Amino acid sequence: MNSAAIAPGSPDDLVERETRRIGTELADAFPSIARHPIRALDARALAVASSDRELRAALFRFVDVVPACRSLDDLARHLTGLLDELPDAPPPIAAAMRMSHSKAGRAALGAAAAGGVKHMAHRFIVGETPSAALGVLRQLWERGVASSVDLLGEATVTEAEADRYAARCAQALEQLALAARAWPRRPVLEIDSSGPVPRANVSVKVSALTPLLRPDAPEIGQRDAARRLRPLFRHARTLGAHVHVDMESLDSREAVLELLLALLSEDEFADGPSVGLVLQAYLRDSPDQLTRILAWARDSHRRPPLQVRLVKGAYWDHELVQARQHGWPVPVFEDKADCDRNFEALTRRLLQARPAVRVAIASHNLRSVAHAIAVSRVAGADDRELELQVLRGLGDELQDALAARGFRVRTYCPIGDLVAGMAYLVRRLLENTSNESFLHEQANGTPLDQLLAPP
Repeated sequence: MNSAAIAPGSPDDLVERETRRIGTELADAFPSIARHPIRALDARALAVASSDRELRAALFRFVDVVPACRSLDDLARHLTGLLDELPDAPPPIAAAMRMSHSKAGRAALGAAAAGGVKHMAHRFIVGETPSAALGVLRQLWERGVASSVDLLGEATVTEAEADRYAARCAQALEQLALAARAWPRRPVLEIDSSGPVPRANVSVKVSALTPLLRPDAPEIGQRDAARRLRPLFRHARTLGAHVHVDMESLDSREAVLELLLALLSEDEFADGPSVGLVLQAYLRDSPDQLTRILAWARDSHRRPPLQVRLVKGAYWDHELVQARQHGWPVPVFEDKADCDRNFEALTRRLLQARPAVRVAIASHNLRSVAHAIAVSRVAGADDRELELQVLRGLGDELQDALAARGFRVRTYCPIGDLVAGMAYLVRRLLENTSNESFLHEQANGTPLDQLLAPP
């Protein structure tokens, strides 16, 4: 149910006033970081990492090579080699450099570095396997938080790898669906006006379902991925589970979208399973993509309806670098405010499109989340018609605040080993320490009125 009556006024004024009121309520509901000393230490470490661009780059390069290191001495040599390139090292870094001058010091430094990377990885990654993560997922559910499990692993290069990934996804669906049957009832998390919302939710990547996905010959990759995705859809329908198809870099987006809409248009999948896709607001053509998705959703009359997860996007650096290397037009918004404005415009369109689609707003930006809730309420919709999503390790405080206020909130939970998760970990660290990110501004004490101001 909506938590407050809305005073009269023009729609835009109402939305803005509600956005600020809701944002303030959520900020007040954030759990105190003083109650979480480990989180406080993490925040200070990330503040150091983000304070200097060259230091940040060196540390992320180190995180990326950790899986290739074979000893503590090797770890220490890589770390000090990267840090040695810094023109001005902060005091903690200078102390680490001095440790590296002896064998014992290098061993201690390597052990500390390995422990630090592992600790940071486990902040984002909930377990190495779905079965190992079940305890964490149940704890989240009992606290009023649903989850979407992502089996880590970047693009596959062989058919055997794609088969293994598909088998892992099928096994995850089965393990999660079976375990979730024993979880306590949480009506806010498991039903809306379109019907049941599955407890078991797995995110999959098409690039991991085929090694043949190429921009210059998409049909081959689509056919190869389809023969693995169809059985996953059948399995999910039997189990009453949800499959969410992630979008990745721009060069695969069209092929993935075409594949997904084609499969869901088949008679076999007209009545299930529950399926979703991702819309990336940092792409300049995302409004056109949404027009296409909504046209399909309205024409298909599919039940349960397609879920659209709106995100800012996690491949900004990749898209920018690739475009500049090839002399292409930059496909992403280069100004954060432009991206935020587009996110809000897409939010309005998605919420207006209900019930043709289910809507999931995925953001750690307090303004973006409060704006989505405000738009939904001003339109007269019940809060249960909106899902809010965060990333494990980045949106924990926001997640808890939303759950405490009775919203349906879902946390994206990666599962996998450190090697498979390294690319994911680096992207999350880049996002968390970006000088323009909401999380960075919040950590630096930016006033709440400024954080909630229109972009």
